Amino acid sequence: MATSAIDNQAYPFGTVLTAMITPFTEEGEVDYALAAKLAQKLVDDGCDGLVVTGTTGETSTLSDEENIQMFRTVVAAVGDRAAVLAGSTTNDTRHSIKLSLAAKEAGVDGVLLTTPYYNKPSQAGVIAHVKAIAEAVELPIMLYDIPGRTGIALAPETIIELAKIPQVIALKDAKADYQSTTTVLAKTDLHVYSGDDGLTLPLMAAGAAGVVSVTAHVAAAKYRTLVNAMHAGDLATARTTHFELDAIQRGIMGHIQGAVAAKYGLHWQGVLPNTVVRLPLVAPSDAELDAIRADLREGGWDL
Repeated sequence: MATSAIDNQAYPFGTVLTAMITPFTEEGEVDYALAAKLAQKLVDDGCDGLVVTGTTGETSTLSDEENIQMFRTVVAAVGDRAAVLAGSTTNDTRHSIKLSLAAKEAGVDGVLLTTPYYNKPSQAGVIAHVKAIAEAVELPIMLYDIPGRTGIALAPETIIELAKIPQVIALKDAKADYQSTTTVLAKTDLHVYSGDDGLTLPLMAAGAAGVVSVTAHVAAAKYRTLVNAMHAGDLATARTTHFELDAIQRGIMGHIQGAVAAKYGLHWQGVLPNTVVRLPLVAPSDAELDAIRADLREGGWDL
């Protein structure tokens, strides 16, 4: 059992969240029973929040029915022990509202609201998108700023404006723009979460609440130690744990798509019986697997 989560009602989404994979059977169907077991394991290991069917959950290749059943499954499995956020938004505002309302009915605690991708709206369009979803769904919202996937970044002024919406309480920051994040932390009360695993310590040093992590699939206890240490002002422990996580983070996030790497890591740990992903994701090459294994061995794994 990992070190306990921070006992603080100030963080309704928790402080260590895993962006959870969606497990599949060998035939490529969603394995809901295994999803429930994985959710329970992650919470046992130190997570106090889970993001369900976000990018790492392969939401792009899930049907609405599969997304909704994943929400129900994880809420039933851990909803009394951890916050459950739904990856229920897309670049289509109307579809985002429909799926988020279904997520609300399934009992989730909030939604991860992705910046619209591909159609690349203006900042005014993003604001209108978020406002429409917030007004229709009436659930707490974590904004997700990840320009590497969406094609547009949230300007700090946009985030500051969106923070005025009562439902918008958090930001998952995967922009790697420390100055922009500093401005947001200085001028809003948003709970900011590192969306880049390796930036958890520096972002928390500026006041971030914690992390929404992919690598936490295989190292949740270490992230719990790091986050708890930062909240306690124990920089020495946090720094040591940050360095211990370095090679593992490189292994999971530095070579191939995170969902694929996380499934291999969980498979090597004996948690998943397979590493099945849906097209267009594919299995790694032998060279990629060798590079991942080398990093994980450096991080202390026996592979």
